[in-house]
Amino acid sequence: MNRQIKLLPLFPTYSTVRHLLIALMSPVTMKQISSMQKAIKDQIGTPQKPLDWRNPDQWIEERLEGENREIAKRIWKYKVNPRYIQGALWVVKHYRLIEIDEDGNISLSEKGKRFLDGDQRIYYEMDQTQGIFEILSILGTKDRVQRKEILPEWEDFLMKYTNYSQSTAVKDTLRRRLVNLEERGYVLREGFYMQITELGIHYLNQVNPVMKQEEDSKKELLRSLENYNEIQRQLLKRRLLRISPYHFERLIKDLLEAMGYENVEVTKASGDHGVDVIASIQFGITTIKEVIQVKRTQGSVGRPVLDQLRGALHYFGALRGTIITTGTFTKQCKAKALFPGAAPIGLIDGERLLDLMFQHDVGVKKRKAILHEVDEAYFTDNFM
Repeated sequence: MNRQIKLLPLFPTYSTVRHLLIALMSPVTMKQISSMQKAIKDQIGTPQKPLDWRNPDQWIEERLEGENREIAKRIWKYKVNPRYIQGALWVVKHYRLIEIDEDGNISLSEKGKRFLDGDQRIYYEMDQTQGIFEILSILGTKDRVQRKEILPEWEDFLMKYTNYSQSTAVKDTLRRRLVNLEERGYVLREGFYMQITELGIHYLNQVNPVMKQEEDSKKELLRSLENYNEIQRQLLKRRLLRISPYHFERLIKDLLEAMGYENVEVTKASGDHGVDVIASIQFGITTIKEVIQVKRTQGSVGRPVLDQLRGALHYFGALRGTIITTGTFTKQCKAKALFPGAAPIGLIDGERLLDLMFQHDVGVKKRKAILHEVDEAYFTDNFM
């Protein structure tokens, strides 16, 4: 594990850290802070009447008394909600922005003074160890994205460098750091979407040009792979249109078997009632028979084909049917596919067919590309 990465829980915005740091410079001890936190934590609401902590002006007077009330007022004076200071406290302690003597008295450390003065080296250290650069690097390879779209890459990072594994913890660490970045102007959020800003790109380039070069190389490589795969997709599409109807039916048989269907059979040409393939699929403890009609065409499949397949279900004792085509479906066909009171007919158009073939490696094969990266964890653990 990389010792440089040590993610703190409840990670706050740096403005919250700054304001709390100033508040702690008033005569106060850690014992007094802990006493106030305990007095707040001991107050428990009920599901019917939960406690509201959004308005410190109100609840400080109502729920605290004596010294705990005065300490809370002193903190709230700097617009830091006393109910939610633990994350900021962990930051000021972990990065030694404060000094605590044997009596628990708090004073500002030299490092804390530099933080308040805006020393970028302090911010750089905190960003580096809190995974901030990783988030900026992920966003730097994408356009507008939702948080859930960058979550897998963030989770991979946490799995590699931290002990965070629970889904809720992974999501929370990402959410809090994105809020931190948004406040600093490095990330722009619009509704559910976000993206790195020019300021964020500049910061990323400034603090680690090597990282930027690496990410640009990865981005170029991924773009080349996407272009290559799209070319192969178009070649596959043209190949499907050139093969014979018989071979196309055999291909669909192979695809269904790859998807988990059983007892897949290609019907005989005569007396098939428009059914080309018969198969069964297991749903829980129930086995369902399905009939499939395939259409190798560049045009649109219409309502008559759907009606014909639905009418053939009882000949085969099937509960549902599917039409698979290299083309598209008309609006009327789509509208009647899932009609109330009628047997359901699935529709798989050309694009969806290509997706399934790539997903299940039918008619295509995957080739592995090996990327070599410097193992930073190795050097950190063994030589630092």
